[in-house]
Amino acid sequence: MKFYKYHGLGNDYIVIDPADQPRDLTESDISIICHRNFGIGSDGILLGPIHTKKADFAVRIFNPDGSEAEKSGNGLRIFSRYLWDKKLVSNTPFTISTIGGLVESRIHKNGLISVDMGKVSFDSEKIPVIGPKRQVLNDNIEIDGQEITYCGATIGNPHCVIISDDISPELAKKLGPKLETHPNFPNRTNVQFMKIINRSNISLEIWERGAGYTLASGSSSSASAAVAFALGYTDQDITVHMPGGTLEIRVHKDLSITLKGPVTRVGEGSIDAEIFNQTKPRSKK
Repeated sequence: MKFYKYHGLGNDYIVIDPADQPRDLTESDISIICHRNFGIGSDGILLGPIHTKKADFAVRIFNPDGSEAEKSGNGLRIFSRYLWDKKLVSNTPFTISTIGGLVESRIHKNGLISVDMGKVSFDSEKIPVIGPKRQVLNDNIEIDGQEITYCGATIGNPHCVIISDDISPELAKKLGPKLETHPNFPNRTNVQFMKIINRSNISLEIWERGAGYTLASGSSSSASAAVAFALGYTDQDITVHMPGGTLEIRVHKDLSITLKGPVTRVGEGSIDAEIFNQTKPRSKK
């Protein structure tokens, strides 16, 4: 099975073309491929291009635990770079369909890739978050007997954003898994710990649903930037600082998001069928 590996600010994905796929991948297959000791190692798998009448291309996005993600900003930029490398696209904007909605992508002459991610919503029914229909801005949630203020958002996938002056990888790893699986979020959630630096800069630590602690995330950057703007902490143009690097976000007045950043090609190779005969490893965050 042929594969191509890329990363966006340390958030790495494996691209597999369905034409090179001898059989359907099971959840176990996906978790083996993504495992950093038993497989190739990645934060997820991008399966595409897939033919669709909805857009120029379609892609399916899988987390390392085998679950399917609705949308991924870094994943979409990586998939766009793959399409460019395969000479399937040019500098002209093109559309990509995901189960989280349609996006428009563009390869810039300087090598950066931008994606129009769609609109962020704070609607509890769209995210979803349990309870009465409301805008989930500065709600409270209880973790280990502690009440935490958070904002819920969706840009096709769910997010829980916590604003704090004291963020760290340790905090994300401690509270992230508890928030991801909290009963308030029936579809689980991505979790962001956000520090407001000034009106043009925010900093994030991220716990990604189905993947764990990650160095960067495009959809997390989009949701967090929208929260910061909606609450009046920032202007529309925001640089998002993450352990893996920075992304540029434009929050439009209707809360639609354009993100821009780099993608690095790591390499390509072939996945041997032998790895699928292993005993499935325990989940490793």
